Amino acid sequence: MIRNYKYATRTIIAIIAVSLILMCRNINAQPGYRYSPWLRMPPYRSVIVPNPPMQSNRQGYNPYMQTGGFQPFISFSIHFDPLISWFSTDSYDTRSDGVVPGFNFGISYNKYFSPNYSFSSGINIINAGGRLINRETTHFELKNYSSSILTVQPGEAITYRITYLSIPLGIKLQTNQIGYGRFFTDVGLDPEIVVGGRADIPSLNIKGGNASPELNIFNLSFHIMAGMEYPLAGNNSFIVGIGFEKNLFDITTDNGDQSSNVVTQKLLSFRIGMTF
Repeated sequence: MIRNYKYATRTIIAIIAVSLILMCRNINAQPGYRYSPWLRMPPYRSVIVPNPPMQSNRQGYNPYMQTGGFQPFISFSIHFDPLISWFSTDSYDTRSDGVVPGFNFGISYNKYFSPNYSFSSGINIINAGGRLINRETTHFELKNYSSSILTVQPGEAITYRITYLSIPLGIKLQTNQIGYGRFFTDVGLDPEIVVGGRADIPSLNIKGGNASPELNIFNLSFHIMAGMEYPLAGNNSFIVGIGFEKNLFDITTDNGDQSSNVVTQKLLSFRIGMTF
């Protein structure tokens, strides 16, 4: 009897031990449970964090990332500049006699190679002129006129009105934005072609005579301009400025018995324009 009791007791203890071992293995196999079956923790879930994609140079602007370098760009503008012009001479026998109003109309082109510097060019139509008085009798030639060679008495004024086709070539320098705008200056050279020339001689009752024979066709001038650009909507800006220009070579020809002299032209213009 005692032997049977001992055998039954050992059997029960073995069964309990095996049950405890199986229970512990089951608890360890279930995530979210600790070794105590009465304390339950929230289940753990693994999170896979994907690697960020490689940045490409073709991606758009990111305001939180510094971009690498300046990207060149081109801008265009249109302008209409009222101006006044006058002559200057190197001869005592021929002198300037006042200013003539005119205008400069054209399109400007700027290719930026840095945020504040650009090559400037374009095409301009310039209508300018001046007044000359000679101390001696002058023979003046008009084209397609009833009398092609005219005699102008000493002290009588001749008013020239000249139309140029100009292609400016220069460098434009700009400041960073200051307040509501940016200051700029533009300097360069302007190859010019005379496409029309008229002359008024009040003493002979001549107005608008074709004075092409009295003018050199080609010339070269230098220009300097300073002003400000005020930003508007989008990429548009309103431009105001003031400029000075001077011819480097003689404007007039010395035909026949005309005295030898060098007549150059100066212009003072007021820039009104807009970029687009």
